[in-house]
Amino acid sequence: MFGPSKILATVRASGCDIKTPGHVPLDVENYPVAPEDLTLEQVHVYVRHGERTPVKARMTEYIPPQWQICHVARQFKAAVAGPGAKETLEVKRVVERKDGTFDYGECTNAELTDFGRKSTFNFGNALRKLYVDRLHFLPDTMESNEEVYLRSSNRTRTIESLQQVIHGLFPLDKQGQFFVPHICVRNKRDENLYPNTSACPRLNTLMEEFARAAAVSMNPTLEPLDQKISKYTGGKPIRIDGSPKASGILETIRAATANGVKVPKEFLDPAVMDPIEKAVIVEWFGGYAVSPELRTLGVGRVMDDVSQKMQRKALKKSEDPLKILVNCTHDTTIAGVLQTFGVYDQKWPAFTSQMTFELFKDKSDPSPPQSDSYLSKFTSSFMRPKIPKTYYVRMRYQNDTMILPACTPPGNHLEGRPEFCTLKAFAETIKEFTPADWEAECAK
Repeated sequence: MFGPSKILATVRASGCDIKTPGHVPLDVENYPVAPEDLTLEQVHVYVRHGERTPVKARMTEYIPPQWQICHVARQFKAAVAGPGAKETLEVKRVVERKDGTFDYGECTNAELTDFGRKSTFNFGNALRKLYVDRLHFLPDTMESNEEVYLRSSNRTRTIESLQQVIHGLFPLDKQGQFFVPHICVRNKRDENLYPNTSACPRLNTLMEEFARAAAVSMNPTLEPLDQKISKYTGGKPIRIDGSPKASGILETIRAATANGVKVPKEFLDPAVMDPIEKAVIVEWFGGYAVSPELRTLGVGRVMDDVSQKMQRKALKKSEDPLKILVNCTHDTTIAGVLQTFGVYDQKWPAFTSQMTFELFKDKSDPSPPQSDSYLSKFTSSFMRPKIPKTYYVRMRYQNDTMILPACTPPGNHLEGRPEFCTLKAFAETIKEFTPADWEAECAK
């Protein structure tokens, strides 16, 4: 068993430079600048939360159940009610074990770790270096929430990750006198930053059906691993529908290695982890490649948000001041979107994975902005204003530019540059998997 000294010894105390499997920092220097006749108009960023602990302790005889890498969040100031207009209470939070003992800096399940805070801060800082320092797309000092939209799923690890991103993108000395960042969250019923199975019974049913199908097709591929790793799981084989589940083992190992926690050497062997990863990806995301209904209920609403905001920007032009939208989300969203667009690399999204959609305008566009009354008139009817032909969308993931299959036909992209999809083709693609009535379709 692991005592406190053994637990601490498993964590690298040399800093926050752990290399997460698949982790790719935003590469500012090699960012591909758009052609000179295009100007950047709006950026939608989706970033997975930073490194965290596992959602539950597994294989505790071989992987420590307590991790002492959550020091940053343990001391803070809380807003409290009192006689003064504004009062704060300085507190120090500790994680108490069932025997009543505690250690400062110990993490709870699924908590953002110190490494996760560092990686998300670094991502925000890289966004600043790219969109402020290099491209001069954003102002050096942010003065208004009209130019920036910040949103997180209503989970502590994503909210705290987004706070770190904000701190890197807009440090305190780069926030105007009246700028207070607004972090938007939604109630569970309205949440669309992840496939919302709890609010959508039909989506939950579909996910369960694909999980059962994956167990039939992928469990045989896991059988050769039994001799290598069942000794770590109490002699039980790892299966899609087993106990432990393959997804649980993958989640535990990825969280441990991302935070520098030792794992048995077998779990560092690609011959072991690759089959597990492949099987779990088929279970969780295989359905997006074959089921229009799953795409619609799983990621249709969040992608429709992107489409609608880009169309508004194209129609209102400079009268719409919104420039950057940063959304802190989850691996299930990123992989689901990638699979839906047909550009998924079949790798589990690492912590702090980033996916962006950039909107560009042709400088020669002569059309004037449309007024709000014009937009309201048409968007409230079956007719919609025509999307300008002079706008293009580029999707990027982990520093790679994605060429969307739907954008490759002639006329659907900037001539000679298939990575620049016309906004019209991009919006029409998203419309194919946008629910007409999400709640009604969920109730089927």
